Amino acid sequence: MFRKFALVAAVAATPAFAMSEKDIVETATEAGSFETLLAAASAAGLVDTLKGEGPFTVFAPTDEAFAALPEGTVDSLLLPENKDQLVSILTYHVVPGKVMSTDLQDDMTAATVQGGDVTIDLDEGVMVNDATVVTADIEAENGVIHVIDKVIMPAS
Repeated sequence: MFRKFALVAAVAATPAFAMSEKDIVETATEAGSFETLLAAASAAGLVDTLKGEGPFTVFAPTDEAFAALPEGTVDSLLLPENKDQLVSILTYHVVPGKVMSTDLQDDMTAATVQGGDVTIDLDEGVMVNDATVVTADIEAENGVIHVIDKVIMPAS
């Protein structure tokens, strides 16, 4: 319980992450560390959806998380012939509704827009599958962003 409180307190104390009147896409763009995610969302045709009413919870991998994928992976996913796979991966990072860090419970699962489930682990910080939440509760007008340090992949 203390870990969740400390994480929320740290985020709440950061003025850049106060409640935003911007949507998820605008909020991510303004942050400056999600260029790859935004390019992928554009290639997948998901930008308008993420600008929509929502609410959405987005587990957003940073540019560094995408850079850690095997060489050529991102370039390959951005090709038009791989759009279905890209959509599957990106929608695996989105949960319908607005799920704040205070809503999380250890070992809970959440159904993603992609159709698979992610597992939340609170034993050593906040984990979504095998990715660590490095910044939580970045509120947007149509949902919330939780920054993660790894691209999570749906089951094949």
